[in-house]
Amino acid sequence: MSSERFRDRRILVVDDEERMVRFIRLNLEYDGFRVVEAFNGTQAISKVRANLPDLILLDIMMPDIDGFEVLRTIREASSVPVIMLTAKGEEDDRVRGLELGADDYITKPFSPRELVSRVRAVLRRTETAAVSTHGIIEVDERLKLDFDRREIWVDGELAQLRPTEYRLLYHLVQNAGWVISHDQLLAKVWGYEYRDEPHYVRLYINYLRKKLEEDPANPKYILTERGVGYRFVDFRRQKTALEE
Repeated sequence: MSSERFRDRRILVVDDEERMVRFIRLNLEYDGFRVVEAFNGTQAISKVRANLPDLILLDIMMPDIDGFEVLRTIREASSVPVIMLTAKGEEDDRVRGLELGADDYITKPFSPRELVSRVRAVLRRTETAAVSTHGIIEVDERLKLDFDRREIWVDGELAQLRPTEYRLLYHLVQNAGWVISHDQLLAKVWGYEYRDEPHYVRLYINYLRKKLEEDPANPKYILTERGVGYRFVDFRRQKTALEE
């Protein structure tokens, strides 16, 4: 079985061959991962936004949108790690995938052991680049987040977030301490086709503040960087300063 470090990580598997998806699912679930399935490029793009996967296994050859186009679209909105599934001997495909932003590739056919090993390796390389969104995150004494259970606690009570509010909060927390532009948030939360609709971000930031902040007019969690975007407070640095 996999180490507890990666247990319950959510993996999106994208392949138009149902037998391949089933094979991957069985082996990943045996090692403690959670699996989301997509059988074409359109489904894949939709499920990236809906399921917030920790890693994507993406086949290149698909009937509607090929893996390269799916990867290009994902990279406009997300830095989620992607492992391309390539045909044996197709070196050009591997190079092109890496140039478009793939983190690794695995050549078909592959063994269950190789599959799990590659997934773990990519997760290890990428997990330090952002705030871990697994387990209970204690921002301070009044705000606790559990993205695994999709639960947000404010003053000891469970806050009721709508799906869009939840996705927006997830991306802000994942990049705590960093400013995320309006365009980036629109692409990550609503989809790249909404990049010209900045009022969505402002509206939902206000919704979140009303549910999370003690004083929404003077927020301490979700901060505005005027003319640029929004930043979730870097709670890790604050804790370190207090401990010192």
